[in-house]
Amino acid sequence: MKFKVLSMLFCSLVILAKAEDNDSIQDWGLQFTVNPAIVPKMDKEIKEILINKNVVTVGAQFRKVSLPYQQDVYARDFGFPTFVYGINYNFYNNIKFHRDENAHLGLGEPVDYYSTLGNSVSAYASFERPFVRKKHWEFDYAFNMGMGYSHIKYNPKNQVDNLMIGGHLLIYFGAGLHATYRFLKDWGVKAGVDFNHHSTGTLGRPNKGSNAIGPMFALVYYPYYDKLLQTDEFMADRTFNKSKYLNFSVNVGLNTLYEDWVHTQFDTSPDSPDYRTNDFKYYTVYTLQADYMYRYARRWASGIGLDLYYLSYMNHIKNMDESKGYNDKHSPVSVGISAKHETFYHNLSLATSLGYYIFRQQGHKGKQVEMPFYETVGLKYHFDRLNGMTVGAFVRAHAFKADHTGISVSYPIQLK
Repeated sequence: MKFKVLSMLFCSLVILAKAEDNDSIQDWGLQFTVNPAIVPKMDKEIKEILINKNVVTVGAQFRKVSLPYQQDVYARDFGFPTFVYGINYNFYNNIKFHRDENAHLGLGEPVDYYSTLGNSVSAYASFERPFVRKKHWEFDYAFNMGMGYSHIKYNPKNQVDNLMIGGHLLIYFGAGLHATYRFLKDWGVKAGVDFNHHSTGTLGRPNKGSNAIGPMFALVYYPYYDKLLQTDEFMADRTFNKSKYLNFSVNVGLNTLYEDWVHTQFDTSPDSPDYRTNDFKYYTVYTLQADYMYRYARRWASGIGLDLYYLSYMNHIKNMDESKGYNDKHSPVSVGISAKHETFYHNLSLATSLGYYIFRQQGHKGKQVEMPFYETVGLKYHFDRLNGMTVGAFVRAHAFKADHTGISVSYPIQLK
């Protein structure tokens, strides 16, 4: 079935490609990719249990560009990037895990079978920006965001050592660096390096996530390429009014707790109904943010912000720590300062930040596994009729391990 779906999609793209004389699709192309990769051993626990690391991803993609004559100022500022809309099938079933009797299991018991990562499918959009574009060569970098579905996930019956994926529904991020050689007028071959990440975003446990990195190869059909070389004819207004503004945000996130996962895996006896459960309670995280931003280009704004977090689960962690004899400090409030950067393309923007906690007391496990730094990435939509108010979705992480996933609403106030 999986091969039929990809074959039908690719055939439909070929049919569209043959209609290149149709003006309505002159800015569309297609691509077919193969990505042999490895799953790196990201931490000590994965190093102990990972049996194999070789995977393969195949995919088919539509490509869409804004051509110079279409007078798109955002496209011009980014060097006429390509938006890629694709679907990937990830052959991850070869990845197996097993914890033997020498592994640190606490009250847990080793099992006599191998757990499997399982195949998955990803649907995504990619922003592919060229930094060199010549008659025969193009070099680009790309960022991908989307959703995925994994056929197999952790469960205590027959997948107890699958510590990477704890839910069927996944969040997908990717990045790549590529070179394309144009060997015919409308065709090119592409090669590069891609990184792909799938995880539950803490909406399921375990949540180590699966990472894959390796070479990618693609066949590209882009009948619009000659038009992209005619940028000198694009004479649109290049002026932009720089601005400074305050940005206020309210965020609500959900997560499951690492503390609950550790407790049920290692500190719960096999005769307990919670032993190695895959049913975890969701908790909320509320955030207020105040940022000072400077939009110095049409496509970019940077600034600094104050982040105030309220963690609804802190009493639960405190009770768990006290039951085990820990006397660490607990507070439902965390405060951080962060450097922020936002990239704009019409009404969409990608918001990223790197922060440092100036106050955080999250108990015993928090001190052990959390660093004082945190990262956030989110996608926003800006409503012009509401004075630039935005609605978006985001993931916040510690050392690139998700802490919570949520939605955000923000409102900018322009400064003179």
